[in-house]
Amino acid sequence: MQHPTSTDIQRVREFLLDLQARICAGLEQQEKAGGGTSEFIIDDWERPEGGGGRSRVLQNGTVIEKGGVMFSHINISKLPASATERHPQIAGAKAQALGVSLVIHPKNPNIPTSHANVRLFVAEREGQDPIWWFGGGFDLTPFYPDEQDVIDWHQAAYDLCQPFGDNVYAEHKKWCDDYFYLKHRDEQRGVGGLFFDDLNCWDFETCFKYIQAVGNGYLNAILPIFEKHREQPYTEAQREFQLYRRGRYVEYNLVYDRGTLFGLQTGGRIESILVSLPNLAGWSYRPEWDEDSPEKRLTDYYLKPRDWLNLKEKVA
Repeated sequence: MQHPTSTDIQRVREFLLDLQARICAGLEQQEKAGGGTSEFIIDDWERPEGGGGRSRVLQNGTVIEKGGVMFSHINISKLPASATERHPQIAGAKAQALGVSLVIHPKNPNIPTSHANVRLFVAEREGQDPIWWFGGGFDLTPFYPDEQDVIDWHQAAYDLCQPFGDNVYAEHKKWCDDYFYLKHRDEQRGVGGLFFDDLNCWDFETCFKYIQAVGNGYLNAILPIFEKHREQPYTEAQREFQLYRRGRYVEYNLVYDRGTLFGLQTGGRIESILVSLPNLAGWSYRPEWDEDSPEKRLTDYYLKPRDWLNLKEKVA
């Protein structure tokens, strides 16, 4: 197996920083097109243990209520349980992790919340070959879904996976459906996309090309959704439903998300770890909606794992 050199890791770092900048530029353009003036602030930081990152955050915009696009490249002297429980062979090794992770919470309930991340992990023990893998993916969490948006989102995922094998999309889609699942609610977090971890089944260069495709694919897939719904009107009741559903997003990230747990267990920068949480969210006690309402249809139809590219059932 090909192992990454310091030059390889630097190439990944440069791609990630460029990806972060391009995603922020694309989203800022949506903010400006919607009449806003907010921009992503840049916050460079270092951590005592080694490494650091660049946080880019936009808050209280006209189109984007809160968005965080975070780059980090950290050194780890003691790996946390969230890493060693799944990979006991790296216990006691020194490691470095680098990646871009983002969550975008639009203000308009007709635009879904979206999430993406791509990352590289390398563990090294003196005298031994490094152990490495890539991870990442992207997923969509709508409140008032547009079925064509969901289909297009999955088509973009399918298309970027095809050069890497006929089964990649199906495997990583299922992994996404299984991973972004709230067990205590018995429901999906959203309509899915791609998720993968521990990726080193190909040579390093092919794995690197795949995360490049995923990172670029997120931007290509999300911008048309903003364009389509940015000016769409909404009611105060729809806004309240959006805040209620955001509560589910908060529950997932604080209870199940591995990235959040990894950051907390490695003494990470708390502002960066919790930037995925929206400024506003809500929890209502046993809310009820009419059987034929869009709110009921969200959970009864959309928040179920589906073959979105071969639909037989359509929304009424």
